[in-house]
Amino acid sequence: MPLTVIGVNHKHAPVAVRERVAFSPEQLPQALETLRGCAGVLEAAILSTCNRTEVYCHTENDAREGVIAWLATQPGLGDTDLRPYLYCHDQPETVRHLLRVASGLDSMVLGEPQILGQLKEAYQAAIDHGSIGRLLNRLFQHSFHIAKKVRTDTAIGSSPVSIAFAAVRLAQQIHGDLAGTTAMLIGAGDMIELAANHLYANRLRNLLVANRSVERAQTIASRFGGYALPLHDLPAHLADADIVISSTASRTPILMAATVARALQARRRKPMFLVDIAVPRDIDPAVGELEDVYLYTIDDLQAVIEENLRSREAAASQAEEMIDTAALQFLEWMQQGDAVDMLRTLRGHAEAARDEVLQRALKQLECGMPPQEALQFLANTLTNKLIHAPTVRIKAAATEGRDDIVATAAELFELKPGG
Repeated sequence: MPLTVIGVNHKHAPVAVRERVAFSPEQLPQALETLRGCAGVLEAAILSTCNRTEVYCHTENDAREGVIAWLATQPGLGDTDLRPYLYCHDQPETVRHLLRVASGLDSMVLGEPQILGQLKEAYQAAIDHGSIGRLLNRLFQHSFHIAKKVRTDTAIGSSPVSIAFAAVRLAQQIHGDLAGTTAMLIGAGDMIELAANHLYANRLRNLLVANRSVERAQTIASRFGGYALPLHDLPAHLADADIVISSTASRTPILMAATVARALQARRRKPMFLVDIAVPRDIDPAVGELEDVYLYTIDDLQAVIEENLRSREAAASQAEEMIDTAALQFLEWMQQGDAVDMLRTLRGHAEAARDEVLQRALKQLECGMPPQEALQFLANTLTNKLIHAPTVRIKAAATEGRDDIVATAAELFELKPGG
């Protein structure tokens, strides 16, 4: 039962590559459908976030090349050679990798909790589509349990380090005290909500939240004393923003260079700080070429994040040990899986033989057979039924010179030579 994971992440691929293999929630059903159509793929799940796209598969044979070919032909990838950026793990490392991902140990922000929610969403999408079976179901459930244990038993999440936190910290480096600034947040997902929380904690003057769904934007804005606006009104309010943080699921840029240039002119060249933490990117890279603009992408936040991770390093070491143990436990469960099924079948056969012989013995009692004779019949007949098949196989093995089978039978039934 081979398990494999194939993917790209922030460690191996720049955002320009990651955004081309990102799957939106709306794209997942079709992607799972075509992935399941690859030869040898029995189960599949796709995890796609701003920092990674990973394909988890249970295959009946070595289907790795087929899955790589499938990933390389996804719309939007074009002529990009994906292979230099890919990592592929075999069964033991796949288990350990998923446990590390779920626990936040493979994230750009060490120990960040958002990835567990994203992983659960990926799992639910695969469940809804029917692409997860017994093995991947058990693996994902195991990863959720271990991630919770890591967060409970270690200090991995003790300090407020996240991509949103790093974006706000970078804004402080550009603007200094944020008390007199106005921020515009584009989107209304978890990252935007976290950013709003960090900005509010820094006594921001004004907060604007722009989103396609004004209701969702209003939910976030009202929590922090801000204002919600529809996405199409963004250009009219952009000049008010000293800080812009964008994180949407759009497949194409939302903020173009011409729009930002007009806002800068209205601001009389007052600097504007923009952070694009979306994959695919929300802000046209050409914006970064404008004067008086500080544009950062999610990859640029790495240096800021690294400065805030020291308190988590000891906890990460402890978490790695927990994950090593948990990975071994799962692999042992997998190895026992076939044996458990076999034992269940064996017991079923034995119970069926028992019930059959018992019914025959009961009928003989009803017909007047003495109880002692009926018990003797039951014991002899049941014994013959249970040992018949093993006896035939052992005799055949001995005749064919299959000493290995004879030796295994002796060990299995605890028999000594001549005993």
